[in-house]
Amino acid sequence: MTLLNDPRTRRRRLGVAATAAGLLAALLTAAPAAATPDPGDAPVGRTEVSKNDVNEARKAIENGEIPGVDEIVHSANIEHVANVPKDALPGTNSDLAFQGKYAFAGNYDGFRIFDISNPKKPRTVSQVLCPGSQNDISVDGDLLFLSTDSSRSDSSCNSTTQPATEKSSWEGMKVFDISDKRNPKYVAAVETACGSHTHTLVPERKDVYIYVSSYSPSASFPDCQPPHDGISVIKVPRKAPQKAAVVGFPVLFPGEGVDGGGNPGAPTNPGVSKTTGCHDITVLPSKDLAAGACMGDGILFSIKDPERPKVIERVQDNVNFAFWHSATFNQKADKVVFTDELGGGGAATCNAEIGPDRGANGIYDIVGKGDKLKLEFRSYYKIPRHQSDAENCVAHNGSLIPVKGKDIMVQAWYQGGVSVWDFTDSARPKEIAYFERGPLSLDGSLGGGSWSAYYYNGYIYSNDMAKGFDVLKIDDRRTDPAKRVRTDELNVQTQPDYFG
Repeated sequence: MTLLNDPRTRRRRLGVAATAAGLLAALLTAAPAAATPDPGDAPVGRTEVSKNDVNEARKAIENGEIPGVDEIVHSANIEHVANVPKDALPGTNSDLAFQGKYAFAGNYDGFRIFDISNPKKPRTVSQVLCPGSQNDISVDGDLLFLSTDSSRSDSSCNSTTQPATEKSSWEGMKVFDISDKRNPKYVAAVETACGSHTHTLVPERKDVYIYVSSYSPSASFPDCQPPHDGISVIKVPRKAPQKAAVVGFPVLFPGEGVDGGGNPGAPTNPGVSKTTGCHDITVLPSKDLAAGACMGDGILFSIKDPERPKVIERVQDNVNFAFWHSATFNQKADKVVFTDELGGGGAATCNAEIGPDRGANGIYDIVGKGDKLKLEFRSYYKIPRHQSDAENCVAHNGSLIPVKGKDIMVQAWYQGGVSVWDFTDSARPKEIAYFERGPLSLDGSLGGGSWSAYYYNGYIYSNDMAKGFDVLKIDDRRTDPAKRVRTDELNVQTQPDYFG
C-alpha cells in the first residue's frame, strides 16, 4: 500500500491528454438525454476510452503520477481493513443501507446482506437474485425496499427486459420481508410512473412513506408521460406491507404545457439537464425538511405533511452544474451539499481540463426560518487529486460523519475513490483523508469505482461497482469523536438526528 508521504501520492496531479478538450466540449454541448446520470437500463462498465487517453494513463503510471491498475493508495489516516469481492451477483454494485450488525448492498442483479458484526471480516448472510436497474436499497424494521428503474416484463424477480413503449411493462418499487436475513421474502410490488431510479423513506409511526424519484418521460411511454414534474409517494403499512400503494404524485415544478416548470435545459441553458423529475431526495425528519436534487434544479421542501410535500426554495446553477444528483444536510440543517453528476458517472471529469468547479459538490448555506428558508451558494468542493482520462470520476453518494460542532462528510467519487472532507467553513472546504485504486483497466474501456461511501458505527463502508464491498477505518483526531456515536439503522437519504 502507498501512504500519504509516498512520492507517487504527492505527485498525483496528472495533466490531461489533448483529447480531453474534445470530451469537455461534448459534455458542455450534449443534449439533455446525454446528461442523464447513472447507467439506466445498462450496467456500468463499457464506456470506450480513446487510445490517446489509454496511452496517457500508461505514461502517468510509469512516471508515478497515478497508481497502477488496481493499485491501492490512501492517506496515512485511512486503513483498508477488508474487501469482499462480488460473488453470485455479477452486476454493478450500487447503494448501501445498514441495520444493527448488517449491511445491505444493492446490485443491478439483486442485493446482498452482510454480517458486519466484525467489520474486519464481513460475512455474506444471503444473496437475492432480482434483476432491475439501480436496485437502490433501504431498510425499515423487517422491511427492505428496492428500486427498479428498467422496463421489465413483469414485477417478479424472474422478469426480463421489455420496451417501455409496451403498456404491459413494469417498473417501480419492490418490498421484501427481511425478518429472516438468511431468507428474505418478496412481499409486494408497486408500479410507479417512470419507474424508481432512487427512493427515500419518510418513516411515520404506523406507516412508511416512500418518495420515489424518477425522470426522463416520453410521449411514447404509456406509463411515463411528460411533463413528469413531480414524485410518486407510496404509503406502506408496516403491519400489512402487501397493501403498499401510491397515494399521490405531488407536482414540484408547476408550469404550463408538456415541459412543466422546471429548468428547460438546452438550448436555453446549454450543458444543463432539463428537469423532468428528481434524481434523489434526502429528508431530515427531525426538522420536517427535505432537499431534492432534480436534474436541472435544487430544491428545499417541507415534509410536515409527508403526503403533500411543499417546495419552499429552488435554485439553479446554469454555469457549473450539469445534473443535480444528490443532497446531504449538515447536522444543524443550516447547510446542504448538492452534487453534480457531470457526464453521468461514465466520464473522466476529475482532470485539470474540466477543473475544480464542474462535476463537483455545491455547498449552500440555509438561511431564514420556517417557510422563508433560502439557499445561498458558498463554494464548490472537488477532490484535489486529478485522475486519468481512463478513469470515470465525478461526485457521487456520501454521508455525514457525526462529529458534534463540525461538518465532515465521506463521499464516493467512482474511480476517484473515497474522500473525507470538512465543510465546517462553507467557503473553504478541504479534504482530510482519502482512499482510491488506480485505473480499473487499460483495455480501452472504463466504468468502476466507489458508488456509495457511508460512515456507520465507526467504519466507512464503500460499495465498489466492480471490486466489491470495502471496509475502511479512519483514525484522525477530527473524526475520532464520531466513534462514540451509534445508530441502530441508517438509510443515508433519511438522515438521522445524531445529537437531538
